[in-house]
Amino acid sequence: MLDIKFIRDNLEEAKAGLLKRMPAEKLDLEKIIALDDERRELTRVVEELKAERNKHSKTKPTPEIIATLKIAGEKIKAGDEKLAAVEEELNDRLSSLPNIPAPDVLPGGKENNEVIHTFSKKPKFNFPPKDHVELAVSLDLIDYDRAVKMSGNGFWCYKGVGALLEWALLSYFIDFHSKNGYEFLIPPFLLTEKSAYTSGHLPKFRDDLFWTQDGLCLNATSEMMLGNYHREEILPETELPKKYFAYSPCFRREAGSYRQEERGMIRGHQFNKVEMFIFTRPEKTWEMFAELVGNVRKLVEGLDLHFQLSKLAAGDSSAAMAKTYDLEVYIPSMEIYKEVSSISNALDYQARRGNTRYKDKTTGKNEFIHTLNASGLATSRLLPAILEQNQQADGSVIIPKALRRYLPGHQKVIKPRLKS
Repeated sequence: MLDIKFIRDNLEEAKAGLLKRMPAEKLDLEKIIALDDERRELTRVVEELKAERNKHSKTKPTPEIIATLKIAGEKIKAGDEKLAAVEEELNDRLSSLPNIPAPDVLPGGKENNEVIHTFSKKPKFNFPPKDHVELAVSLDLIDYDRAVKMSGNGFWCYKGVGALLEWALLSYFIDFHSKNGYEFLIPPFLLTEKSAYTSGHLPKFRDDLFWTQDGLCLNATSEMMLGNYHREEILPETELPKKYFAYSPCFRREAGSYRQEERGMIRGHQFNKVEMFIFTRPEKTWEMFAELVGNVRKLVEGLDLHFQLSKLAAGDSSAAMAKTYDLEVYIPSMEIYKEVSSISNALDYQARRGNTRYKDKTTGKNEFIHTLNASGLATSRLLPAILEQNQQADGSVIIPKALRRYLPGHQKVIKPRLKS
């Protein structure tokens, strides 16, 4: 949520920033300021009425005073009801606003994303390469048909070496983050509406989430839980920054289509992910962002996969984020790059929604904290990249060195199953 004081004091700056990511016809900051003016005036009037009522209540009751108190009570009730309605509308309008993009973030959508770094080169093959679906089936790593039978379209089932390779990826991530001093959490995978609101997924993305009959939603990303870990808390400045990482399966109603670029594991209803999350003081916010970017790069470089790092334009970033970099691995069969990590800085946007603050040791005041997150990493597109980029002419796939120690016998190669 944005700071209403910032909007009031910096109206044109706020408007220019928000217009980078939303159409002018949907932006009405003047209405928000007018509602805040009305809220302030109603608050003043109601408080004066309550003060007057309290003054009379301390005197000896007479018929005149009783009548005065009755009238004051009626006015206070009406004022409170009006104030509550105005505050609800003001909160709804503020909640629907996205974050203000950082100054260096370009306006517009995907067409304005900017590649700022690449690692390694696109793989070249002297044989007809297979796509990851063919490879996963021929190597007996994924069972697509039985997963559809069990759960419908948009799901897959890891099996044998495929399951071991998936778990090896997660183990590689967990070891990396643990050695970097991040604290490991395995949070609940179901969240309340308040938690989904704090993370910024509500109200806008309600229909993208799976909901239970008890009013809980399945997490779409571990960021949702981690952002609520210190909700409504005041953290000592000496404990900052707090750095966490969490494992969870992630669930999203929106899944892939039958287009070539979304086949197999590229986009589905369920996938595994390890997420990093940082709570920090505002003055350290961009230093922490750079740290997350560095962590993600090291992870994928450790797998020796060709990738690019892109700075997203405002309209292609999540609504809660002021700035986002996507790390995208190359999928040879599609000749495109697919995101395996989004590194984002929400500034104080999520903290305001969750009332997460820290006590400034210099001023003694409670200030809103800054939150940052990054996938570290999601697996469902890494495995296709590993299979396709490391495939050999005989149909085998070389396992990245970083993963071998997590596999039985430190397996180096996945070979096609023998035909009976």
